[in-house]
Amino acid sequence: MKNFIKTLTLLALLILLSSCSSVKVAADYDKEAKFNDYKTFAFFKTGIDKAEISDLDKRRILGAIETALLEKGFTKSDTPDLLVNFFTKEKQQINIYNNNFNSFGYGWGWARGPFLGTRYNVSNSTEGTLYIDLVDTKRKELIWQGIGRGNLTTSVKHKEERINNFVNSILCSYPPEIEL
Repeated sequence: MKNFIKTLTLLALLILLSSCSSVKVAADYDKEAKFNDYKTFAFFKTGIDKAEISDLDKRRILGAIETALLEKGFTKSDTPDLLVNFFTKEKQQINIYNNNFNSFGYGWGWARGPFLGTRYNVSNSTEGTLYIDLVDTKRKELIWQGIGRGNLTTSVKHKEERINNFVNSILCSYPPEIEL
């Protein structure tokens, strides 16, 4: 029984750790867009200024997007093919778990401990959503949107790593694989 509880606890911990580090990604795009024609980009400052996050996090996100796009072969330009915008949303998640381990085994049978009762574990986390929009500057239309959802961190030490993880996970799906 003790081995089962240890195994169950270890499994729950592994699931929790893996869910904290993963980013769930989705993307949508304009099927008429010619993605191979886009070579240059610039940031849409007006839209980015509206993002309701700290200026520090804005700079982190801008840096991560710029690095990812440069790695994809894009060039930053004053006369870009694409305008890049982003915005964010966040929500608090509160999880309450009922352990219900209010009995223990001893000797010949089961007995209730005098100070044991139902135990609740409460955890909270912040789920963040990052939207990255790519707008065709000639057509003035959104041609691609990537969305990433995952848990955020407040640790300054891990913030940049987490933001890079979000951005790289989202931009992995650009350019889209066009279905024929």
